[in-house]
Amino acid sequence: MKVTVRKEVSGGYSIYVPKKDLEARIVSAEQPAIWGGKVELDNGWTLEMPALAADTRLPVTVEARRLGEA
Repeated sequence: MKVTVRKEVSGGYSIYVPKKDLEARIVSAEQPAIWGGKVELDNGWTLEMPALAADTRLPVTVEARRLGEA
């Protein structure tokens, strides 16, 4: 699914899913830069993020895969 990742003022990251009109914060990530691993959202979703460079400019729209709910 297509998701837009942006950096929050607080220093964390959030994801917007246009098809679901859903905005959620990333609460944990396998990788420090969130790219190339699994991330957990505050709504319980787990997404597999694509492998991108750590210095990728945000906001950016990427293809992520939903793995399931907590």
